[in-house]
Amino acid sequence: MDLEFSAELFEWRGPAPYYWLTVPSDGCDSIRVEAAAASYGWGAVPVRARIGETTWETSLLPRNSGYVLPVKDAVRKAEGVVEGDTVTVGLTVAPRGGRQAGGTGPTC
Repeated sequence: MDLEFSAELFEWRGPAPYYWLTVPSDGCDSIRVEAAAASYGWGAVPVRARIGETTWETSLLPRNSGYVLPVKDAVRKAEGVVEGDTVTVGLTVAPRGGRQAGGTGPTC
């Protein structure tokens, strides 16, 4: 599955501050179709994401009947994005069987 969307980067504090993008509801519908095969627990869905020239592997997390995408500090810094910026993301669900332990695997 390939999905592209734009969303506003926001900070959501937990045990440590993290930055996130909310996947639009129409994108969530597409993700749910593949989530059963890709999800590995707690509703997390492994994905490959791309902002600008930076690609990384992470997992979407469920929030408010949808999903949020965590954006690593290294990605934010490399692409020069800060809280409040509208960011365009390319996203591919990456079933766990296609990923190596530790989140290392092929990039987009």
